Amino acid sequence: GVLRVEDASEGAPLFGLSAVTAVSAIVWSTLINPLGSESFIGDLIVVLYLLTIPPLALIIGGFASRNPISSLGASREMKLLFSYELPLITAVIVPIIKTNSIKLGSIAAGQISHGAVAGSLSGFIALAVAVICVQAKMGQPPFDIGEAEQEIVAGPLMEYSGPALAVFKLTKWMMLFAAPGFLVLLFFPSAGFGMNLLKYAALLVVSILIKNTNPR
Repeated sequence: GVLRVEDASEGAPLFGLSAVTAVSAIVWSTLINPLGSESFIGDLIVVLYLLTIPPLALIIGGFASRNPISSLGASREMKLLFSYELPLITAVIVPIIKTNSIKLGSIAAGQISHGAVAGSLSGFIALAVAVICVQAKMGQPPFDIGEAEQEIVAGPLMEYSGPALAVFKLTKWMMLFAAPGFLVLLFFPSAGFGMNLLKYAALLVVSILIKNTNPR
């Protein structure tokens, strides 16, 4: 069958929410018990792919709404996606090389046994790059060009309201839960869940500080 514009517009919010929910399940199940997690080989690659879907859902939804302002916001979101994906993948390669694994559980276990990747110079630089890229992936200032209220009102969300808008907003807030946790798992995990939760909170504070000190 042919995909109608209305179908894309209605399905985009659920598309993004499903992806970020899967990422949260994979990442936090490993953070809860890094040494005994049932992660699968290549789950890191799966998470990277899934983290690309919420921005794509926003782009699809913006173009499908057929509003000029929404299309402009979706175009900006697409350019932003192209700008941060390659640096993020490059940063993720560092823990892969240092732990010789693409399995999240093995990456965490290797760091718990031999020291955090972020403790080395290359690991610290990779973490800094990843934090900036994740800030852009979450659409937080100063990388909020897709939804710049002062310029294009709500951007891709211009034509959305009610449940569909709520799902998009929920997806954005869930990214704040999933993405920083992913960085903790990659660069400086601990054996205990409590310590991982504190590290997640620390990265969340960093993200909020970047957001509040970089107004448009």
